[in-house]
Amino acid sequence: MQRRRFLGAAGTLLLPAGFAGPMLSACSRDAGWPPGMSPIMWDRDTCVRCRMVISDRRFAAELRGGPDDTAFRFDDIGCAVIWLRDQRKAYPWLADASVRFWVADIATTVGQVNWLDAWRARYLTGRTSPMGYGMAATAAAEQAGSLDFAAMQAFVLAKGK
Repeated sequence: MQRRRFLGAAGTLLLPAGFAGPMLSACSRDAGWPPGMSPIMWDRDTCVRCRMVISDRRFAAELRGGPDDTAFRFDDIGCAVIWLRDQRKAYPWLADASVRFWVADIATTVGQVNWLDAWRARYLTGRTSPMGYGMAATAAAEQAGSLDFAAMQAFVLAKGK
């Protein structure tokens, strides 16, 4: 009888310890975030431009900089491009070379986002993106039909959304 009580008590004490490792690691900072990037809370954070919840990890973007190192999150690279155009007066520091800008690689796999420097990434047209701008970032430098940032920006701005 004493043995059963001991095993029951020991099991009760060990059960929380067995779950502590996975639970603590789930709360820790994901190793996949680039240095300086503020983690995106998937399905909670909203796009600063369209206010849509950021859910599709293949199209997310984040811009960060300024005197307060402010982070702006987007659900679609098109939203980021339009927002950049519209906010230049409100945030004059956007033209500064120290501004960091990341975009998710379309090759992102479930549970892991590959982040690219948005200024240097290549962009593919004809993709179904959250806000319909049809752009997706890729790390493949010479993929047929891919655009650099300036060409992608011109394409999105010509759409005029």
